[in-house]
Amino acid sequence: MRNCLLLAALTVFVLSGCSDKPKSTTSAQKTAPGFDAYLEFKRINIRDDKHRATLLAQFQERESLASAVEKQGKLNKKLIDAELNEFRKEMLISRYFEQHLKNQVTDTAVRNYYASHAADYENRKVRVAHILLRTNRNMGEPERQVKLTTAREAYSKLKTGKEFAKIAESFSEDAISVKKGGELGWLKEGAIDPRFSETVFAMSPGDISEPFETAFGFHVVKLLEGPLAVKRPFEAVSGDIRYQLRNKAKDAELQRLLAKK
Repeated sequence: MRNCLLLAALTVFVLSGCSDKPKSTTSAQKTAPGFDAYLEFKRINIRDDKHRATLLAQFQERESLASAVEKQGKLNKKLIDAELNEFRKEMLISRYFEQHLKNQVTDTAVRNYYASHAADYENRKVRVAHILLRTNRNMGEPERQVKLTTAREAYSKLKTGKEFAKIAESFSEDAISVKKGGELGWLKEGAIDPRFSETVFAMSPGDISEPFETAFGFHVVKLLEGPLAVKRPFEAVSGDIRYQLRNKAKDAELQRLLAKK
């Protein structure tokens, strides 16, 4: 019986000794107020306990340094508080709209806008040839009338069925286009002189215009092809659409938030 009591007492002693042994604390369990939020803000991925301990030490050192500086009382606290408040407001507004616009202006929203505003992303173009009799601001009226008469002569010859390239070679003062039979190639609507654009985009293929004047001189134009509507690809305009939609969404949300004051 005595041996049994001794064995029982020994067992209790051993077990109590095990339970009183201090638990080991790894560096992964160590933290400080705001440290985990700091890691998330900095988007830092912890590699291991050693990495975490190093970062924690750096975080605590900066916290201690800031606290020590603040206690010195050598800085203007009102100005510091004002600067911190401005930063706080800027950060809140920026983060809010970053999240709001991400949810509002999705890839699907951009594509839907492109599809529903197809006409806004079409360019018309024409392929033309011309005969040019050059004028300038310093030219007197008699000389200008000579240019107009020459342009009318070229037009008359074309109306009798003469080949446009040959008449251009004989009359045109546009040295570059003359080498190609007067051809200017494909021109986009709005990318050329307004009077020139207005005239050629009202023509049909094969039409030859009467002489008309632009800032460059008197033209006689033949419409070779077009007008054709060419749709700009989504990839070329998606950035502009996204920017436009984000601005609209931001303005609308600003008005909503300010109305709730």
